[in-house]
Amino acid sequence: MGMPQIDLRVDASGLNCPMPVIKAKRALDGLEQGKVLEFISTDPGTKADIPALIKRLGSELLEMKEEDGKYIFYIKK
Repeated sequence: MGMPQIDLRVDASGLNCPMPVIKAKRALDGLEQGKVLEFISTDPGTKADIPALIKRLGSELLEMKEEDGKYIFYIKK
C-alpha cells in the first residue's frame, strides 16, 4: 500500500497508558470525516488499545507498523 495522505500527525512517544489512547481519541474527535491521522506511540499496549479504539469509534485502521521501537498507526476517520 502506498503512503496515505496524512492530514494530522500526533506523536505520543514516551507516554504510557492511558494517555496515548486519550490523545488518539481527542485527535480523531477533532478530525473531519475522511481525513487521515498518523498516530505514533512507544507504549506496547497501544498495539491492542488503538485498534480497539478505532473499532469503537467506527474509524478505519489503514495500516499499523513497528519502526525503531515505535508503533505507527494510519487511521482514516
